[in-house]
Amino acid sequence: MTAGPEFETVERPFIEQLVAMGWKHTTGNLDFPSATSRESFREVLLLDDLRKALRRINLDDDGKEWLDDGRIAQAVSALERLGVGKQMEANQLATELLHKGISVEGLPNWDHGRAQTVRYVDWDHPENNTFRVVNQFRVDEPGGQAKKYITPDLVLFVNGIPLVVAECKSPGIAEPMEEAIDQLRRYANQRTPGEADEGNEQLFHYNQFVVGTCYDEARVGTFTSEAVHYLEWKDTSPVPMATVAKELRVKEPSSQQTLVAGMLRPAHLLDIVRHFTLFAAAGGKTVKLVGRYQQFRAVQAAVDRLLHGKTREEDGEHDRRGGIVWPTQGSGKSYTMVFLARKMR
Repeated sequence: MTAGPEFETVERPFIEQLVAMGWKHTTGNLDFPSATSRESFREVLLLDDLRKALRRINLDDDGKEWLDDGRIAQAVSALERLGVGKQMEANQLATELLHKGISVEGLPNWDHGRAQTVRYVDWDHPENNTFRVVNQFRVDEPGGQAKKYITPDLVLFVNGIPLVVAECKSPGIAEPMEEAIDQLRRYANQRTPGEADEGNEQLFHYNQFVVGTCYDEARVGTFTSEAVHYLEWKDTSPVPMATVAKELRVKEPSSQQTLVAGMLRPAHLLDIVRHFTLFAAAGGKTVKLVGRYQQFRAVQAAVDRLLHGKTREEDGEHDRRGGIVWPTQGSGKSYTMVFLARKMR
């Protein structure tokens, strides 16, 4: 889709807001995979972005690039061939690779030839990564012969790795949010798991969260979330809402604008992926969770207080590095503490 109310009122503003925050934009093509630098529609990684990022963000002690084609191929292969059959296990392994990197053979004249860790993401310097949004990203369904495919409206890549999938619906249709969420669950093959293949699970091997939006309302979940667990992101913290409104030249940001500014600002996205996603047991199975806006906001405030609060000696009376988080019932107090511990570590 390249025209119509869905694109003009939802998809285009989403893309434009991302671009204003530093994302690159690529328009997909349903006939030519080369438009998204792929050899076929079966591929879900943007290998050119990935290879360039691996070379750029992995430097030796002198700040020089050191990875050769062979070591880069090894790192890429680890992402492409996760070696597991089940979707959740693949996602867990891919997430671990994102967080910890992969060990490859070192250089004889560096660090006594010890193995070195190759990072897929520069977590500490967001500007060193490539953030790319692709709209109308075609991915063929498994099997190949029937020519069936899915086309998520937006796929968000960091260094060529698809971390976020977003589905846009026109606010003028009946129940747009329900339709967006149902489509996301179909793409991830979650509506009838184990029964009918109707999406492409490989695209979600790397996924950290998914977004359904109709502009006036936007909700976030993970590829394992039931529809009831998709929730709004209602704050842009640590960037003030007033600052975001000024950037967008609006009196009050819409639900979509708030979510994009709060979750998809490059530094925020890396923070969420690194510290605010986890796997948990629920109902006898493993599910993926992503933090909620109040948890993200509370952790940011707590870490800021720990880093910049005055000690008792500096204050003259109290140690100001502590504080109180006053959550409501059911707001996720335990997970907030998990997220805080992860970020502190």
